[in-house]
Amino acid sequence: MSGKIIATQYMSLDGVIEDPVGMENTGLGDWTGPFSRGPEGDKFKEDELLDAGAMIFGRRTYDGFAAVWPLVDTPYAERMNALPKFLASSTISAPEWNNTTLLGKDLPASVRKVKASVDGNILIFGSASVCHTLLAAGLIDELSLMVYPTILGKGIRLFPDGVQTRLEQIENVRLNDGIALLRYRTVA
Repeated sequence: MSGKIIATQYMSLDGVIEDPVGMENTGLGDWTGPFSRGPEGDKFKEDELLDAGAMIFGRRTYDGFAAVWPLVDTPYAERMNALPKFLASSTISAPEWNNTTLLGKDLPASVRKVKASVDGNILIFGSASVCHTLLAAGLIDELSLMVYPTILGKGIRLFPDGVQTRLEQIENVRLNDGIALLRYRTVA
């Protein structure tokens, strides 16, 4: 048994993944709001969650999701709430969202254990600092990027300086409103 870690992100053309729906009060606003990913994009997001075996979150993304998803009553929310969730945080000691387990201080070592124990895809939504650490450690197996036709000029980017990873494209789909779904596999 071995899980596959997929960083699945909404991303601007200049690589920003921070606060796509404006819930974090970063000043970026709801930068995905003016666009519709369309039925094909909606189906992709639903299918990826249905296929997931677990999720990994950083604290900021976790806070946003934990405040919303337990209150939503849809099949998507039901699946989100039911999945095992792993949280990288040094400030939360007792996570309240159901099925959440704290990861240890050594994030790469903790995530290796998660990969070994989860059968299936392990999704990372947002959680830039987690992505940065796991990219540098070579632990992200795939990137699933919905690239929005907007340039933000500021914000936290998916790819930090100094991290190099070779990628192989596995999908390139044009969605509604000029959004591109780009999927890549990391190459060892």
